[in-house]
Amino acid sequence: MNATPGFRHDLMVLGAGPAGMAAATEAASSGLSVALLDEQGQAGGQVYRAPPAEFGAMPASPDAQRGDALRGALARSGARHLPLRRAWFVEPGFRVHVVGPDGPELHEAPRLILATGAYERVVPAPGWTLPGVVGLAAATVMLKAEGLLPGHRTVVAGAGPLLAAVAAGILKAGGAVAAVVDLARPGDWLARLPALASRPDLLARGAAWRARLAAARVPVLHGHAVVALHGDAALDAVEIAPVDPVTWAPRAEGRQRIAADACALGHGLVPDTAITRLLQLRHVFRAEAGGWIAQTDDALRGNLPGVYIAGDGAGIGGAAAAESRGRIAALAAALDAGRLDAAAHEARAAAPRAARARAERFGAAIATLMQPRPGPYAAIPQDTVVCRCEDITRATIEEALDAGARDVNQAKAWTRCGMGPCQGRMCGETLAELVALRMGGREAAGQLTGRPPLRPVPYDLLVGSFDYDTLDLPAPAPS
Repeated sequence: MNATPGFRHDLMVLGAGPAGMAAATEAASSGLSVALLDEQGQAGGQVYRAPPAEFGAMPASPDAQRGDALRGALARSGARHLPLRRAWFVEPGFRVHVVGPDGPELHEAPRLILATGAYERVVPAPGWTLPGVVGLAAATVMLKAEGLLPGHRTVVAGAGPLLAAVAAGILKAGGAVAAVVDLARPGDWLARLPALASRPDLLARGAAWRARLAAARVPVLHGHAVVALHGDAALDAVEIAPVDPVTWAPRAEGRQRIAADACALGHGLVPDTAITRLLQLRHVFRAEAGGWIAQTDDALRGNLPGVYIAGDGAGIGGAAAAESRGRIAALAAALDAGRLDAAAHEARAAAPRAARARAERFGAAIATLMQPRPGPYAAIPQDTVVCRCEDITRATIEEALDAGARDVNQAKAWTRCGMGPCQGRMCGETLAELVALRMGGREAAGQLTGRPPLRPVPYDLLVGSFDYDTLDLPAPAPS
């Protein structure tokens, strides 16, 4: 591969969401030379995603204001923000291989902060591959970054606070919401009210979203799940059913269809551990934190020296917790690099530690509302596609388990589930839950082995330019 000669830094930060921006800013202010690498064209991540410049001035929402403040601090910090860099391989030491605007690049540093965030969990249902069905996270990107509606009439379904946020965003943009379908019941939300009250600003924002839905007379169906999506060439109806309050298993009675040409579907967030798995860090499964996470100390150091985990990659906690975690990880890196002494480190870390504790109380309450339960996975029909990239159904996975596959890596090898371009981001959680149903839990099911490329990259960039006449080929084997 013909990569641009290595760029050397004191610290690399991967991911420019709230954790990455805060980490890069804090580290640069401590005297480290910092490279912040991110796939997107502008810093902000999912929550603080900046709208395209051609949109002109946009209404100043709280997220927009906080995103602008973090971007401004980053620009003034002296950290080197390198957008449009897709990291596809990370080596210990650390060497990060990326594809940038001008082709392959190699970045090196003795310390690495991973602020890669989370991705969306979606429980498959028959018809979820139809045009018109999108993830909740994808719907937020459409609304924030493109100014597009998911459809003319949208069902918003799944679990967590994104339901109300997306539904309110659709209404604000002039769209119609056919219904909000929430797996959680009102009692589930009320039980977490004391923890949610630790962030009155966010609680008020959620109440405002709910008020907008009520004003628009949008039906909110608690304790229900999407069980099928109907249509020929595209979606035209969403079938829902009431669920068991404990397992969330769909019930046979009480099913109904809702006419809609779009469905925004999402069942919570999963920490992105692709790089920590690739680097073979120790992990622990914590369902209440979103799933598998890399083990860290209080300063967010991983067990591999020089690696720090920030943001939702350290467990689902929300944007405020991510920002505090980024600052804590950066200060630990500065201490370890000798740029801060112990006293200065303690003084500067006190505020982000306190902020982290407050934010994580709120974030933990939200994360438990999105914590997966076995019912929806057990109810997936056998002919439902689980792996969209490889067109693998549940029946194929069950056949592999019947034949003796005992963990997710065996099931992946025997079925190709998780081998497509998304590298298991869409299907990995479902595969693991199906294996866990057989093996007795997620710890027994294991986690997928991290492998490069972490993201799809053009093949010609990997092999570079060469001439067959110049290749040093081994002699043919004796006949």
